[in-house]
Amino acid sequence: MANNNLTNAKNAKNDEFYTQYHDIEKEIGAYLEFNPNVFRGKTVLMPCDDPEWSNFTKFFAQNFERFGLKKLISTSYAPESKNYKSDYQPTLFESNDPQFDKDKTVKNGKIFTLTRDKLGDGRIDVNDLEWSYLDGDGDFNSKEIKKLRDESDIIITNPPFSLFRDFLAWIIGAGKQFVVIGNLNAITYKEVFPLIKNDKMWLGNGFHAGNAYFSTPFAKEYAEGVYNKETGLVKFRNCCWFTNLDHGRRHQPLPLMSMEDNLKFSKHKELKGKSSYSHYDNYDAIEVPFTDSIPSDYTGIMAVPISFLDKYCFEQFEILGVTQRNDDPYKTKQYSLADYSNANDLNARGVIIVNGEPKAMYARVLIKMKSL
Repeated sequence: MANNNLTNAKNAKNDEFYTQYHDIEKEIGAYLEFNPNVFRGKTVLMPCDDPEWSNFTKFFAQNFERFGLKKLISTSYAPESKNYKSDYQPTLFESNDPQFDKDKTVKNGKIFTLTRDKLGDGRIDVNDLEWSYLDGDGDFNSKEIKKLRDESDIIITNPPFSLFRDFLAWIIGAGKQFVVIGNLNAITYKEVFPLIKNDKMWLGNGFHAGNAYFSTPFAKEYAEGVYNKETGLVKFRNCCWFTNLDHGRRHQPLPLMSMEDNLKFSKHKELKGKSSYSHYDNYDAIEVPFTDSIPSDYTGIMAVPISFLDKYCFEQFEILGVTQRNDDPYKTKQYSLADYSNANDLNARGVIIVNGEPKAMYARVLIKMKSL
């Protein structure tokens, strides 16, 4: 029971993050810039969302007519079913409504829909949202929410981080378009990386300067530098948008220098003045420690940081694999426990020999140039 409590506490802290309005506006703007009609005539579903607290529904409701939406649906999760248990109090929006139910407000999720000018003021916006209680608690795996998924065209939300794998599978299995927030490290998941490799999913436009800001009831528990006392927000650099909607940034080739020029002029001390790039001991690949240090004239395999995918142009590069796999087909060597006590860790990573000893590297994406 103690372990279950600890897991629930960790999941609660991983799941209660609320995205800033301007971050949503910036991200969605990139898809509209590439295709102004990307949302026209579409039904957009936002599971794991509650417009009383979240900005996703507010943003799309306010832009319903401009985007040309057919229907907007958002669902919320019942407070009693969340990992994080708070002293929940319904908002005046709910408690002043004739359909308010003091039992359902904690046990049932809610559904919000927008399709028409309910107020008759000549426009469709957030004030025209209509709501009711769901039959269940709003779990995205329930038949009730799956039915909503199946009638939608695009799914947009910030899903619970602890359920990211399951949530992504829930979307992919239904063949839907999507824009969702996740941890950058999810790129290495066995359920996620093949989608990126096969161009079924890619990173979105991204947070400004790579910084994602969220409100959370756990904000004060984070260290200084993550929690900002003035704004009440927490900042992370390891969050990104995952999507299968096209945007212009992923079609912009990276400006690159040749290998010779990188070794001569790189701004990074790890490369400047070196005679060559480091070569992996268990991959036929060179280590490229920074995305801006990818050599333009190298035809072999290169191992780059996973953050490279934020700048990835699929017309310029081919993605081959990721080094966080024991059985990676590009691996050329396996280590023995008879030789190294940490052989299992070495076999699960890319390895470079440093001063005669093997050094396990952080996760790397294996790429090649498509053309020179």
